[in-house]
Amino acid sequence: MAIGPSDELLGTFVPIAVYWLYSGLYLALDGVERLDVYRLHPREEEAAKNVVSRGTVVRGVLVQQAFQVAVSLTLFAVIGDESGTEQKQPSALVILLQFAIAMFAMDTWQYFMHRYMHINKFLYKHIHSKHHTLVVPYSFGALYNHPLEGLILDTIGGALSFLVSGMTPRTSIFFFSFATIKTVDDHCGLWLPGNILHALFNNNSAYHDIHHQLYGNKYNFSQPFFVMWDKILGTYMPYSIEHRKGGGFESRPVKLNIAEQTKTD
Repeated sequence: MAIGPSDELLGTFVPIAVYWLYSGLYLALDGVERLDVYRLHPREEEAAKNVVSRGTVVRGVLVQQAFQVAVSLTLFAVIGDESGTEQKQPSALVILLQFAIAMFAMDTWQYFMHRYMHINKFLYKHIHSKHHTLVVPYSFGALYNHPLEGLILDTIGGALSFLVSGMTPRTSIFFFSFATIKTVDDHCGLWLPGNILHALFNNNSAYHDIHHQLYGNKYNFSQPFFVMWDKILGTYMPYSIEHRKGGGFESRPVKLNIAEQTKTD
């Protein structure tokens, strides 16, 4: 069944709905205490280390998503076919290729923009540090950014991946919904068994948690799919998943593990 002429609207609003639905799933899981054994941080660390309330985070994400909607609708209006003719979908193989190109384009854009926001002290202090107020990440904080950062990294990065890949608005519904799920999952703060995204991608919640810690602030910039740019350009921090004293897990940099072992020898 054809989705019809509302592909552009669906491509704009479905990923936003997916963001809150998938975040809501993790929020529900967060309320189950027996799942604390899969947390990457103890519950009390969120209150102790995060300097913004969850209400502030929700409002910040909604602001970013408003910018996202404006840019998306503008982009579709500019490139749209005024005749109203439905754009034909390519073959499944071509769609897979477009997904791969879009993933590479998004990762490349986000790596270099993200890394530059850490290198440039002014941008980090006034723009990017807002995201790092969440030292203990959680699902719906994934897009908690300064509005300018959200525009540059996420919205423009998404627009570029759409244009470079040549995907149709209908394909974009699925691509951006998938990218949204991946981004939320990377910030979920849980290391759940059987998580298929952890099996498919080395860039995951533990990998990104390293970046949110002080010792990993200049490492693991890659997001949201692969770790290739970190490995190619020397910003990859290897880590291991360790059982934390008191229960739960902890993503620990291998360098810290080696240093601690050396001290005890």
